[in-house]
Formats: sequence, structure tokens, C-alpha cells
Amino acid sequence: MFLKFFRSAKYLVLVAALSACGTKVENTSEAVNSPQPSSEIKVPTSTPTPAPPDLQAELLDDRNKTTQSPLGTFDFKNHTYELPRGWQNPDGTTEITLVNGKVEPIQAATTEDMDPETKAAVKAERRIGMSYITTKYFDITGDGQDEALVVLKIETAGSAIPQLVYVFTWKDGKPELIWPFRTGDRADGGLKDLRAENGELVVELYGRDRFILGQTETGKITGDEEQLCCPTYFTRSRYKWNGKNFLMQGKRLTFSVADPNSAPEENLIEQIEKQNNQKARK
Repeated sequence: MFLKFFRSAKYLVLVAALSACGTKVENTSEAVNSPQPSSEIKVPTSTPTPAPPDLQAELLDDRNKTTQSPLGTFDFKNHTYELPRGWQNPDGTTEITLVNGKVEPIQAATTEDMDPETKAAVKAERRIGMSYITTKYFDITGDGQDEALVVLKIETAGSAIPQLVYVFTWKDGKPELIWPFRTGDRADGGLKDLRAENGELVVELYGRDRFILGQTETGKITGDEEQLCCPTYFTRSRYKWNGKNFLMQGKRLTFSVADPNSAPEENLIEQIEKQNNQKARK
């Protein structure tokens, strides 16, 4: 009897001590099984690829699209043009006639099993195509009458888009061609803009020190490589009519596309040649 009383008393003392210390008995099974807050899963977002710049924006704007000259009513979308130097057809023909502003190219593909004569005959059927882009009107000969600058795009059935510019004056009741020239392909000497300033023709081509020499654009500077879609430079050059030809005036200026407020580089090709000559002497 005494032993039972002693055990009961000991139990009561233990409970009282635990209560005095503030100890709390937890339900461990509930703590283990309670749900934990879920962490947020962050999905990486991809940056969209920027669209290529519109390299024809200036050329196709509304400037100089009308004129009082008879050239303004002439149908340049249905007209015969001479082919530029380097773009003549394999059969030797040197003209192309637009119909409603378009001529489709003829690829005339060859195969390995063709004999040499057949291959040559098929290749002779090849033709470049052409499509009308726009016409600009302004006086660049100083005669008080606007000239027409017709811009066409060469169609090669490939991705290249070289362009042609035909400068016409009005004479004897019809357009007279006074200067045809070709430009390059987008960043590689492609046509950026045409306009008249102070009686001179301003031509802007994409690339570093790219300008018109005779009827063609100059080649690129060695090592001056960049994506065709996205030029980082353009060159401005000026030409004046002397009664027979358009002659370059002043310096060729190369501008940065990213920083148009930066100072342009002048006659860059000559600068590079000078630097190379100085290195050769050392």
C-alpha cells in the first residue's frame, strides 16, 4: 500500500515540475505530417529576337514622289531598261522590259548527267529578273526641271537584293537616260537614300566608304565584314552634273548607324592606304 502511494506521489511531483518549467508535450505525428509551403518555380524567359531594321524606310518615304515634269506621268513600270554592267544576259542581250513593274527570273537549272552542249544551251536561257521599287523626282542637272530617279531591284531567285538606279531627264518628248548605276546588297553597299541638296545628288550606301564609281558601287574594305541584314555604317557621297557626267564632289563621309551624332570618317579608303604605307616603311 505504501509503495503504491509512493509511486503515485512521485508521478504527481514529476507532472508539477514539468508544468512549472513551461514544458509542453507536442503531438509529434501531426508535426511530421503537416504540409510544407511550396517554393515558387521560376521559368526562365527568353528574349525575343529583334526584327531586322527596315533598310528601305527612307527610300520609300513620301519625299519627292510627285513633279510637274512630264516625267511624272510616264509609266516606268512598263518600260525597257538597259542592263547594268556585270548583269548582262548569257546570250549577250543588254535590255530588260518591265511589264506591270515585274519580270520574273529564269533559273534554267542544269544537272550532272547533262552533256556539255546541253548544259551550255540551258545556261544560255538564264535571265535575271527585275522589279520596280520607286521613283524620286528632283532637279539635279540645274536646268530648272526635275529629273526622275527610278529604283529597280534585281531578282536573282536567291536572297540577294542588289538594286539599280536609272536617272532620266525629259528630252524630245520622252525620257532620256543620263546615268544608270548599280548598288550592292543591304549592308554590302546597299542603297539607303537618294536626295537633292544644293543642286547636287546625294547618294547614301550602307557600309564603310561605299560609293558610286562610274556605273557601279565600290568594293568593300578588306576585313570589313558584317551581317547583311544589319549594317552598322553608311557612306554619304555627292555628285554634280557637268553637262555630260555626274562627278563626285567633296569628301566621302562614313557615319555610324548606332551613333549618328558621332563625327564621320572622311575618305576612309585613303586613310587606310596611308596607314598601310606608313607601316610598310617601318
